[in-house]
Amino acid sequence: MDLGLSGRRAAVAAASAGLGFASAQALAAEGAQVVICGRDRARIDDAAARIGNGCIAVVQDVADAAGGAAFVAAAAEALGGLDIVVANAGGPPGGTFESTPIDLYEPALDLSLMSVVGMAKTAIPAMREQRWGRFVAITSVSVRQPIPTLILSNTARAGVTGFLKTVAREVAADGVTVNSVQPGLHATDRVTQLYGDASNLGPIGDPADFGSIVTFLCGDQARFVTGLQLHVDGGSYAGLQ
Repeated sequence: MDLGLSGRRAAVAAASAGLGFASAQALAAEGAQVVICGRDRARIDDAAARIGNGCIAVVQDVADAAGGAAFVAAAAEALGGLDIVVANAGGPPGGTFESTPIDLYEPALDLSLMSVVGMAKTAIPAMREQRWGRFVAITSVSVRQPIPTLILSNTARAGVTGFLKTVAREVAADGVTVNSVQPGLHATDRVTQLYGDASNLGPIGDPADFGSIVTFLCGDQARFVTGLQLHVDGGSYAGLQ
């Protein structure tokens, strides 16, 4: 299937590894021009080389709104504009209500909520002007079914879901779609850091498959899909909606 992404200009945040890398790799494989970011020069340069297709690496921390906005601005400058943004960032530390001090909430909200707001505020106005755009955020299945010991992530990602749904309705008539993809457990460094050996946790997803789903939402055939929160979790979510 041709997704119509050849020559499209894409920015993928936090893409030196994991689901961000997989999404950038899938977009590049469809012919998109891709800019990625990470905090470490050596790691992000290596990721860009492995992605290929002229992928551009930018050193940028997207830990807050200013960082998210700066990355999108740098990617737009490098490519002469943007058609696609995949918003992504590392997750906040684990913890429970009892174990998590209140001063950790603000940086968690900056990382998992405000960074996405910064990217959206910077990218979407230009997408509306050109009457074509795709904004996809990588969040978590914890939005639907909170994960024990991840109270910071559960809280912040629920907020970003509400933000994205609101924006989607405001810009739908302008040719811009806004969606989120909610991963369950995938074979990433984040899962290893949280759980160690994840082999006993049930089905573990392949990041490459996840990247393909993100890429489909960026394509022409998904032009009428917006405001979606798509869980990609191997069936772990137990609810009916």
